[in-house]
Amino acid sequence: MAGTHADMALEVSGLNAWYGESHILHGIDLHVRRGEVVTLLGRNGAGRTTTLRGLLGLTGRRQGSVKIYGKEVINLAPHRIAHHGVGYCPEERGIFTSLSAEENLLLPPVLAEGGMSVEEIYEMFPNLLERRHSPGGRLSGGEQQMLAMARILRTGANLLLLDEITEGLAPVIVQRLGEIVTRLRDRGYTIVLVEQNFRFAAPLADRHYVVEHGKVVEVVEKDELAAKTELLKEYLGV
Repeated sequence: MAGTHADMALEVSGLNAWYGESHILHGIDLHVRRGEVVTLLGRNGAGRTTTLRGLLGLTGRRQGSVKIYGKEVINLAPHRIAHHGVGYCPEERGIFTSLSAEENLLLPPVLAEGGMSVEEIYEMFPNLLERRHSPGGRLSGGEQQMLAMARILRTGANLLLLDEITEGLAPVIVQRLGEIVTRLRDRGYTIVLVEQNFRFAAPLADRHYVVEHGKVVEVVEKDELAAKTELLKEYLGV
């Protein structure tokens, strides 16, 4: 059930996207209600990261419909889309290595009201408080990931697109990131996770979209997870 339009944070319909001549997304359909956590699952090269980039206009040509809080944004430039309350945490993190953790944190512009204060961020990410004077390049992978997430929370974004936040990180850090995602949802954030780590994603998400060859091939609601776990493992090759 799609729900009413008023409670929709994101509605994507027939999204096609290209990198140059390469046609990567072939009609992606998905919806995310306000306050939900949704995952995009799939193997490498399935089109999950391109889906996030396509939502933001960071691919080349794109067609279809992308509505954020009911507003059509398919023809807007990426910086204009961000002003609709969207925060993107790319896989490469984009930390400025010569700036301190706190300088990195203070860098992004305020896009909307309601961004977290630095104090609130340090309460949620105590590691960053301890390392606030350390150069970004000296932070561990987990600390860099927390900083990349924390940075978008400063902007006032409330629809968070998080790309492979657990990749290459130690299990204890992965567990911590799971707790942070849960806390953010409890605070009313809407989150779309591109995730390879099914064990991490499974307990967090309200709904899973399986992407293969640039299409959504399966939608699994939270209450169907137990019945469809084997099917998901087949799709994901785990």
